[in-house]
Amino acid sequence: MNTNTTEQKQTLGFQTEVRELLKLMIHSLYSNREIFLRELISNASDACDRLRFTALGDSTLYESDPELKVRVSFDKDARTLCVSDNGVGMSREEVVSNLGTIARSGTREFLAQLTGDAQKDASLIGQFGVGFYSSFIVADRVTVVTRRAGLAADQAVRWESDGAGEYTVEPATRSARGTEVTLHLKEGEGELLDAWRIKSIVRKYSDHIGLPVVLTGAAAVDPVTKEFMPGKEEALNQASALWARPRSEVSEEQYKEFYKHVAHDSEDPLAWVHAKVEGRQEYIQLLYLPSRAPFDLWERKPRHGVKLYVRRVFIMDDPEHLMPGYLRFVRGVIDSNDLPLNISREILQQNRDLEAIRGGAVKKVLGLLEELAEGQKDKYAVFWKEFGRALKEGVGEDPTNRERVAGLLRFASTAADTAEESLSLAGYVARMKQGQEKIYFVTAESFLAAKNSPHLEVFRRKGIEVLLLSDRVDEWMVANLTEFGGKPLASVARGGLDLGALGDEAEKRETEAKGKELRGLTERIKTALGERVKDVRVTLRLTDSPSCLVTDEHEMGANLERILRAAGQKVPGSKPILEINPSHPMLERLKTETSRFDDWSALLYDQAMLAEGGQLEDPAGFVKRLNSLLLELTAKP
Repeated sequence: MNTNTTEQKQTLGFQTEVRELLKLMIHSLYSNREIFLRELISNASDACDRLRFTALGDSTLYESDPELKVRVSFDKDARTLCVSDNGVGMSREEVVSNLGTIARSGTREFLAQLTGDAQKDASLIGQFGVGFYSSFIVADRVTVVTRRAGLAADQAVRWESDGAGEYTVEPATRSARGTEVTLHLKEGEGELLDAWRIKSIVRKYSDHIGLPVVLTGAAAVDPVTKEFMPGKEEALNQASALWARPRSEVSEEQYKEFYKHVAHDSEDPLAWVHAKVEGRQEYIQLLYLPSRAPFDLWERKPRHGVKLYVRRVFIMDDPEHLMPGYLRFVRGVIDSNDLPLNISREILQQNRDLEAIRGGAVKKVLGLLEELAEGQKDKYAVFWKEFGRALKEGVGEDPTNRERVAGLLRFASTAADTAEESLSLAGYVARMKQGQEKIYFVTAESFLAAKNSPHLEVFRRKGIEVLLLSDRVDEWMVANLTEFGGKPLASVARGGLDLGALGDEAEKRETEAKGKELRGLTERIKTALGERVKDVRVTLRLTDSPSCLVTDEHEMGANLERILRAAGQKVPGSKPILEINPSHPMLERLKTETSRFDDWSALLYDQAMLAEGGQLEDPAGFVKRLNSLLLELTAKP
């Protein structure tokens, strides 16, 4: 960051990524230019909400101005448009942090997703919290003057930038708390200096905001009395909480615009549910499913969640208290009539009424997802693509709703052999073969590794469907989901193979006979591999491959072990079981091999390890051994 400091003013340089993003936004993105006003009003509304919450513990923060509102004004002569609020305001440190950096944790990810198509790229803006910077689409200079509530008038801050790569920060004086954003409009943006145009934009995008948005006329001096006349204010919105209105009075467009305000998103929501709950607890919930995953979905502390209000007073925007982690993508509002207005975070953690509200909200969201899954499959497919991995976490996180969450999961399987996850567990159970008692699955590092796993060979031959699991979260999921609809889940790579009624008794007897016949061979292989394996045995699960590695029934799976090690966790060492295919030519070769028996045995093990996506302890040794054996084979007549 470049810095040039004088006694009164400091010039700071935007980060390289920020300059790049600003340039792109100003010249390429936002085909709908009027959206900037919605973004500024939303920010002002949030600042007022934050003041309400902060002032619950210190009413002096209201100073002498308790009536919260957002003001919009313009000056035709100066060609400026101004949006101001009397909310919480910002200190100097907050100005530098909030206005000097765009989406601090997501800028690189944002730039990585840009396609070069302005229309497609514009849809990403709302996800990265850069709404304030949409001002530069219509302004060639933006000035912000702000004072944090509770600070003295001379502790205000003035921020200014032309969006070209630098901004200045300097001390200022502001008698009123809050923030004033002044846009110095570009040539060609004169329509924004028209009262009718401003009214139409505000009523279109911000009518739902629950505090007044007013258009302020210019102050003047009475020509007769020579007295100062403050600017008149004209209300531009209904200034009533949208969620508190009856559903019949809220249009689809209003629901969508409110979502964009509350979620800081530029796209329409995928679906929503609006309900009033009466009984022991009385509360209103308006909950939305986004149509696209926000950039911070996988961060430990997401920026936004469901907002909690108590009797229309904003309390907090805290994902942890109102939604479980696996539903952290849900946006919206819950407004309670029963919770104490001065509720604190400490009370929240132990409040039974809030727990009941949270439980009711979770059930509403799951019900909405079930409706989509059953009646709007295309929409549910969009949801699953964006949020499926997060939803899988619910199997372990939410025991109360485990069965419902499991019913919403979607998987790829050997029936289609494609990476598309569209099969439900209920769908799998419905088409199980007669006599099949288990839901079979295989886990791997990638879809191709799962699809081509040697453990599937006998299942493919017998036409038994197997779920193909390749997300890292799948290991956590199957560890917590032991059954569905009374059918146990079973890994095809764990324990001995037992197909129950689907097994062939003649094949089983033949394999047992082969095992006895080849006991000497399996003992020799086990001795050659030493500490690398727990056991070596003949199997009937292989038809084409010479060998595979199997985890004992009560030990940690190999894929989960790799995942935990990659995350830096210590895991108890476990040895796999090497299963061999007695009909494979490599095994025929081993029966008569003498001089290179250890090398052939090691090759069987290494190939099995690679086939399941594992890493070799000695890759160079494997290559050297393989080349040596190949040269030996090709040298023979």
